[in-house]
Amino acid sequence: MHKDIRINTIRKFMALPIGGHQLSFIPNKAENLNKMLSIMEDSDAHLDVFPEYAMGVPPEGLNKEYIQKNAEPLDGEFVTKILEKTSQKQSSAVFTMFLREGSVVYNAAILAETGRIKAVYKKIHLFDAFGYRESELFAPGKEMATTEFKGFQVGLAVCFDLRFPELFRQMAYRGVSLFIVPSAWYLGKHKLEQWRILVKARAHENTSFLVAINQTKPFFIGHSMGASPFGYAIQELGEGQTSFFIELDRKEIENAQKLVPTIELSKPELYKAFNMQC
Repeated sequence: MHKDIRINTIRKFMALPIGGHQLSFIPNKAENLNKMLSIMEDSDAHLDVFPEYAMGVPPEGLNKEYIQKNAEPLDGEFVTKILEKTSQKQSSAVFTMFLREGSVVYNAAILAETGRIKAVYKKIHLFDAFGYRESELFAPGKEMATTEFKGFQVGLAVCFDLRFPELFRQMAYRGVSLFIVPSAWYLGKHKLEQWRILVKARAHENTSFLVAINQTKPFFIGHSMGASPFGYAIQELGEGQTSFFIELDRKEIENAQKLVPTIELSKPELYKAFNMQC
């Protein structure tokens, strides 16, 4: 009896139940918020993850006027309502917002845990590619966001950050074993192939789990994914508005780090010397 209790306790610590919720956000911020709150209410996950641009996307696409109108500070209604729900449910969530700080607006990801803010990440690499200019809409962040969470060291990133492996490697040097990446990956030629490759590569090269939750049509590709430290897709959605539920087991991280010790064998001091020679 006591042995079974001990084994169950270990399993609860080792495994983290995550709900990934692939949505298409509409222009109405209040309706988007209510949709997320409803999903959280019905979820049995310890952590619910939502896509990028959760405050909304207008039919003509994101623009400065829309973002300025909808941006809020951390103590605004949008964040407050989500914090209240995590407190009520004794759960956690990763969500995004147009974060206003004075006259500046950031594209930010927030980790909320049981009624409090655990981490805030301001998107560093703004999406100035494929004809888009996200830098005309937001200010860039300048700091990583990592934190301990239920036995995992978690690192936050957002969408276009996936194309910058150096950010993920720096988080891995800090011990991050779970990357969470809210995304709004635009439709386009080869974009799905790029998405799949980058999500799995960032996970495998850092022997960490990666959960990337995407918006879907009409603007974005969907195909939200949970990726293993071994570089395979644990779960991948299609193009619909739907959710997945996965349990991440720390044993898989330990096995990957033992078999493919990329962080241990990495030579950051040597790489710094290369930069000095340039």
